[in-house]
Amino acid sequence: MEGTYKSQEHHLYSALKILIKKSWAFKRLLATMVVGFGVGMSYYGMPLGLGNLSYNLYLSVALNALSNSLSSPILFFLIGKMKRKRSLVGWALLSGTCSVASVFVRLKEMQMVLELLSFFSIGIIYGVLMIYTLELFPTCVRNSAVSITRETVLFGGLLAPLLVALGKKNGFLSYGVFGVTISVCGLFAAWMPETKGRVLFDTMEEEERNDQEVNNSVNCA
Repeated sequence: MEGTYKSQEHHLYSALKILIKKSWAFKRLLATMVVGFGVGMSYYGMPLGLGNLSYNLYLSVALNALSNSLSSPILFFLIGKMKRKRSLVGWALLSGTCSVASVFVRLKEMQMVLELLSFFSIGIIYGVLMIYTLELFPTCVRNSAVSITRETVLFGGLLAPLLVALGKKNGFLSYGVFGVTISVCGLFAAWMPETKGRVLFDTMEEEERNDQEVNNSVNCA
């Protein structure tokens, strides 16, 4: 039993060492972490900040729950057709724009519509990010990469309550900051390779050979 535990612990730290040592893996991991941070701040912060809006609190909570519930089944049907990189950037910009706009709109119904659209987009981004992270890394480090990305999502959520509290006096410090953060963080997806329609690789060596072939083809072009 003790030997099994030590073996698992060694495997964990070996995967982390590989993710940090390999430059291409570290760049991908860093990009997913940045996107995950922005997702976490908005995903956990926007529902907490509903009390700062002028709309009915109970109805807005119910609508947000419905919006979040719809994002997953809709993503199930869309993910096979969506380019991962473009999807993350596009949905992030849409979410950020709607979130910032909701601060300046005075009509409470329109404010709620913008918030719902922004939160729905965050749900889509969250799902795409997890799938994208699975596709970006080979089997030997995939679990570790997904776990680290997931932790950055939670870390982003830690800062959300502080911004919600500040947003009681200035709305831009909550939904405005959420919008700017997800827009900026989402742009980091542009530095990651596209994985839709690409064969997944099981080992680091296969992944490195594939990256080298892609680089060579780009250079030749």
